[in-house]
Amino acid sequence: MTNHLNGSGQSQYRADPDAEAPSPTAAVAEAASGAGNRVRSMVRGRRETPAPGSDPKAELMADVRRRHPGFWEAVRADAEITAANRGERHQFTSELDAVREAIRLATVSDAFLGQVYYRAKAAMQAKGIPLLPRIAHRKAMSSAQVCIGDPVVMAPGVYLAHGQVVIDGITEIEAGVTIFPWVTIGLRPPDVQGPTIKARAKIGSGSKVLGAVTIGKFAKVGANAVVLVDIPNNKTAIGIPATVR
Repeated sequence: MTNHLNGSGQSQYRADPDAEAPSPTAAVAEAASGAGNRVRSMVRGRRETPAPGSDPKAELMADVRRRHPGFWEAVRADAEITAANRGERHQFTSELDAVREAIRLATVSDAFLGQVYYRAKAAMQAKGIPLLPRIAHRKAMSSAQVCIGDPVVMAPGVYLAHGQVVIDGITEIEAGVTIFPWVTIGLRPPDVQGPTIKARAKIGSGSKVLGAVTIGKFAKVGANAVVLVDIPNNKTAIGIPATVR
């Protein structure tokens, strides 16, 4: 996969034609790692004592919004990984071809449609557009029961297998992650810090990942597991509460 710049200076990701599926996810994951490091640094910084007269919540949200990927950058990468996981053609021949495939996926996959609405919400929030992000959020919920909160930063190239997904808190989802239905990724009140899901992790159906935990690269969370601790790279978590295997 190669990284190109479009006219606006945003990067666009291309699948390596010599790589085997699902190689797009790995390459997008590498491209997103820099953004992930910036988000973690931002979160750590906000835990420090705020300056007098400052609004930590407003500053945090402004930082999060600056780190949202561009709309088309994200949708294109999401379309690649979605098509690859569906066993469909995912090496787009042109930008027009990518647009056509993204539209097609939105018509055949409620989850992808909901994800597009979320990407639209995040992109509009990053630009400071009022009201319309809330409409896009409602559309994501009504079309696929995809509810992704404002503090969430999701890298380009995340696969939602189906809908019925809730993600909230100061949460980071890296590229190449697969999230199955009926999943909650969120908080353990009163802490507002949510999980970090590393590249190529898989979150199984019905599972809950709660609090300031890290799910490592290539880790797997089993169906209906409740994860309250860190899961190392390449490990599997199962059970309630989840244990690592």
